[in-house]
Amino acid sequence: MLKEVKILAKLVSDFVVKYHDSWTEDPHLYIQMEYCPQTLRSVIKDKPLVFGRLSPAEPQTVFEYFISCEILRELLLCLKFIHEVIPPIIHRDIKPDNILISTNSTNIKLGDFGLATEHDRQSKSHTHGVGTKNYMAPEIGFWGSKYDCKVDVYSMGMIMAKIFEM
Repeated sequence: MLKEVKILAKLVSDFVVKYHDSWTEDPHLYIQMEYCPQTLRSVIKDKPLVFGRLSPAEPQTVFEYFISCEILRELLLCLKFIHEVIPPIIHRDIKPDNILISTNSTNIKLGDFGLATEHDRQSKSHTHGVGTKNYMAPEIGFWGSKYDCKVDVYSMGMIMAKIFEM
């Protein structure tokens, strides 16, 4: 968990949930962060109803499609930010529950950096089997410990399929 605090303190951006403070009260570590009441999961669930579709099987309206495109654009900016810091950060658990929406912000934000790691471009060696199964890139789950930031791009593709209901 201390690793999560170090990563959060380093990632100062509108695309990452803001870190305020942390402290320990044995044996627990507490992390105080920006309050973001919505997740992408709730947006995906409510989107058909908000746009007047009776079923997710119905095609998206033009407005819903463009909102979905904007959500995806912001998610890609989040990824771009964490992958361009030095050293790059691999989130390793990108899923709708870890994508947050703040009430006083116009940006979508990445949260829950508990499984995140700094990427060592030389060794590319990381823990395998971490993350959420439905969003985990195969190289994390099955092919050993040699992977890079592209595992987050795979997770983003899985989220894109949910946003556009493919």
